Formats: sequence, C-alpha cells, structure tokens
Amino acid sequence: MRLDLLKSQNGYAALIALIMVVMLTLLGLAALEQSDDEMTITSNGLQEMKTFYAAEAGMEMAAAILEAEYDSTGVPPTTMPNGELNSNNCLVTFTTTDDGPATQRVLTNGTLAGLHALVKSFTINASGVNIEEHTRVDLAQTFESALVPIFQFAVFYGNDLEIAPGPAMTLLGRVHSNGNMYLQSGASLSMDSYVTASGDIIHGRSPAYGGAAATGDLFIKDASGAYANMKLGSGTWLDANHANWYDSSIAKWQGRVQDAAHGQTELNLPLGSAAAGDEHKLIEPASGGNTDSYENKASLKFIDGRAYKLVGTVWTDVTAAMIADDVISFKTGADRFYDGREGTKVDVMDLDIEEMYDDGWAPSNGVIYFSDRDASKPFPALRLVEGEELDAGLTIASENPVYIWGDYNEDDKKPAAIVADACSFLSNNWDDANQLVAALNTASQTTVNVSYMTGNVPSAGGNYSGGFENLPRFLENWSGIEFIWSGSAVNLWESTQATGLWSYGSYYRAPIRTWTYDTNLDDPNNLPPETPCVRVFQRTGWKQEYVGYDL
Repeated sequence: MRLDLLKSQNGYAALIALIMVVMLTLLGLAALEQSDDEMTITSNGLQEMKTFYAAEAGMEMAAAILEAEYDSTGVPPTTMPNGELNSNNCLVTFTTTDDGPATQRVLTNGTLAGLHALVKSFTINASGVNIEEHTRVDLAQTFESALVPIFQFAVFYGNDLEIAPGPAMTLLGRVHSNGNMYLQSGASLSMDSYVTASGDIIHGRSPAYGGAAATGDLFIKDASGAYANMKLGSGTWLDANHANWYDSSIAKWQGRVQDAAHGQTELNLPLGSAAAGDEHKLIEPASGGNTDSYENKASLKFIDGRAYKLVGTVWTDVTAAMIADDVISFKTGADRFYDGREGTKVDVMDLDIEEMYDDGWAPSNGVIYFSDRDASKPFPALRLVEGEELDAGLTIASENPVYIWGDYNEDDKKPAAIVADACSFLSNNWDDANQLVAALNTASQTTVNVSYMTGNVPSAGGNYSGGFENLPRFLENWSGIEFIWSGSAVNLWESTQATGLWSYGSYYRAPIRTWTYDTNLDDPNNLPPETPCVRVFQRTGWKQEYVGYDL
C-alpha cells in the first residue's frame, strides 16, 4: 500500500515539475518578447529623433537663407528658399511660403515684447525621411523679420555702454548695448524696463578707463514691477562676473536682464551700401554710392555753405533767398563762438527754425541734411536757433557737430530728431561773446524734446568717455540748473569731428538732469520722420505636424 502511495506521489511531483518548466518557459518567452519590443521601441524612437533633428536642420537652413538675403539686400528674396539636403542619413525637403505683406503690430516674444514693429512673416515647412528605416517627421514654423524703430529704446548704444551718474538717476524705458554694459552710480541708478547687452553686463567701470567702482545702489525692475538691487551686500554684485549669473539673474529679474550668457545678440540697422557696423554712413554725404545717407532722404539740404531745396525732382540753389529771409546766417571770423571741449572756435551756420516755417522753407517731408567739408573752415558746424516750436515732425541729420541753442520743441511738442557727429546743448542764457574758459557762461533752465543719435569719444587710455550721462554735451556752468529733456538717446558711432576728450569742471559743470524717455515714441505715428529701425529675426509658431513612417 505504501509503495503504491509513493508511486502516486512521484507522479504528482513529475506533473508539478512539468508545469513549472512550462510556466518558466512561457515567462522566459514573454520576457524575450517584451525585451524585443522594448528594443524595437527604443530603436524606433532613436530613428524618429534622428529624423526629427534632420528635419529641424532643414528649417534652420531655410531661415539662414532668409537672414542672409535680408543682410545682403535689405529685402526678402524674390525666390523663396526651397530645396533638399542629406543630413544624418535622412533626406530632408524644405519649402518656404511668403505669408503676405508686412504688417504693423506689437511684438509678443522675447526682450522686445511690447515694441511696435513692421513684421514680415514666412512659413517654413520641412519633412525628413530616414533613408533606411523610413521614419518621417514633418515640422513647421513661422519665421519673422521685424523692423523695430530705434527710438523706441530709451538708451541704445552700438558699442560699449557706460552709465556712471554721481547724483541719483532713473532711466525709464529699455536700455540696450551692442557690446558690454558697465553700470554704477555714486548715489543710485534705477532702470525700469528691459536691460540687454550682446556682451556682458558688469557692475563697475570699463577696463578702458579703470579706477574703483562707485558703490551706489543699482536697481532694475523685475517682471512684477518691483525694483531688485544688483547689489548683494558685502561688496558683491550680481553681474556677469558672478558664478551663478545666469540662474540668479533669471530668478531675480525674470528675464528682464539679459546679456550674451542668456543668448542676447546684437541689434543692428539694416544697411545698404555700408558694411555692418558702419552706421556713420547715415550722416556722410550720398556721393560715392552711399545709399544709406540721410542726404538721400532729405528735401532740404545744406552742402558746403550752400542751401538747396528739392522742387519736384530738381535740387534748386536757394542760398541767397534763405539768407535774405534771415533763415540762415553764418558766424565767421570774430563772430565765431568758442567750444571749450574742442578747444577751438566754431564756424557755424545758424538755422532759424521759426523763420524757416514762417517763410515757407520747411522741408516737404520733414528731413533736413547738412554737410560742410569746406577746407577753409577749421571746425564747421550747424546750430539750431529759435526752435521753441516746430510746425511739424522734423529730423535734422548732419555730418558735422550740431548745437541746439535754447528751448527746442518745447511748445506743442512734435516728433523730432537730431542725427549728428556730436550733439551739444546751449542754454537759453548762452552768450556767444563769452569765449573764455575761465569765465564759464552761467546756464539757465532749458527744455528740449528731441530724440538724438550721435557719436562719442570712447573710454581709452585712462580717459573716460563721459558715459551716457554726458552723451549730450554741455559748455556752460549748469550747477544747480535743470536741463529738461525727453526723447530717446542713441549712440551708434565714434565722433570723427568733435573728438575733444571729456573732462569735468574746465569747460562745463553738469546740470540737474531731469531726463525721461518720451513714451509718445511707443506709438509709430509719433516717431520722427525717417526714424531708423533695427532688424530682428524671430522664429515663432513652431509645431510638429507628423511623426510616423513614410509609406
């Protein structure tokens, strides 16, 4: 009986063992199948990713072709970028569609969000197909070329920007530099909008000048509108030299402070005949094929002491008539006034703005050009007088230095701009007869509403440029006197004529700077005639339209 029982138990054990073997075999097969599936999925994912990047390369090629065409011609290509390329064993085809005429609208992306721009849009489509695995990825994005009026910036520098006021200063509006930005203050400096630089944003002085940095507070508004101090305490500052600059700056200002570390690039004017970075061509004569010159835009111009007015399509010499109407006059010989910074007397042509309007000599399109290369004049310049009120928008461009005497555009403010080698402001109390540096003319309160684009003498060899606070030049004792200014301040070149070095106390003393960005410039209808624009390229509206297999 026990033997039969043992035999019966042995049978059960064999059966159980067999079942276990079958189960383990099935589990093993399932594991192998799952592993194979995972390998297949992983392989498919890798192929799709490779195809995705290939398609993205096609979109970037189309965008690069668009940018290059704009940079070389200033206009979009007549034939849209379409083509093929082989990237990473994938065949990519890309097409570009012109989305229609440019439109005026407010930008919504990046550090230029909120600015008005003339925007031309294109749609780029790219399809990548993996040659071996036949995976396919279709992508699309919107590419935009936007022209942004440069006078929508409170301060814009085409080179290194230095701001180092002694008294407290508040800058309302955007501040940008196509270079490094050096910030400091004796008391405090407050900046209420985007602060951007294509180089580094540094607290302290430029190495070209040197010296110890001032320790006044430096406030920049964050995205919530609260001022956040660049000063961290214990003599440390949150700037490009900080070990955690990128993350800490994003946390503190939420993207409103950006430099090269954040991907900020240069913002440049689209130039025609001039090379990139040679914006000085704007104020040079149109001769020699200079298509960028303001002379090409003017309808009234003064060349080497002669006046010309555009009548229809013909330039007519009107010098005698304008002199007879007391619109223009020339200060020569003993009548010249003295510029203490330049250390020379000025051969100036006075342009009486009031008489110009009253006697019907105003430019039909609001643009005047001035250039005087008369070799007999050691230091020729243009001076604007009686400019308290303008009848219409007015832009005056000059290859030579420009002086503005007294209130300018104070009454019934109009869109106005000065574009010049250098820009100096003489108070209402200015006296030509006072030419002795030792007896500085005492200034009186003066109000100027004008955007200006001008040159400076950059810091070098231990000499300070004067910084933004001295970009507008002064020649009087302004101590305790207000200079009231609103507009936009732009520096795109080094002065080639007014090259005297900045210094303090000898030829001038600083005014109380009651300065502000003119928010009227935010409206494109309130910009001065022929306001230059910077061109920016943006990639927006990206989407993935298809991922799968090419059947």
